[in-house]
Amino acid sequence: MEQQTSSSQREGEVNASSSRPRRRNVKTGVVVSDKMQKTVVVAVQRLVRHPLYKKTMRRSSNFLAHDEKGAHKGDKVRIVETRPLSRRKRWSVEEILDRGADVAAVVTETETTA
Repeated sequence: MEQQTSSSQREGEVNASSSRPRRRNVKTGVVVSDKMQKTVVVAVQRLVRHPLYKKTMRRSSNFLAHDEKGAHKGDKVRIVETRPLSRRKRWSVEEILDRGADVAAVVTETETTA
């Protein structure tokens, strides 16, 4: 007799009742916009080789991430993949790795010197 396996028991898939959680994608990037409530736009850069000329090029992608940590523009953050939170938001800020320069302080310094 043949054993029948359900689609959830196939190789490479993890059951919801499995003791081992699925490994989530992790990316590191810089916050480029924090104008929304509890949402930031994170730019993630990657290096890609040109198929013909073999030169290494820098490409970037923008991800909308849920932000409970209070990240601001210029901060370096680590984002992790989560369930869909809205139409374009599928990432969440895990931690703030490096605080960026305070944009407001830089603006006031330039105004006082001018």
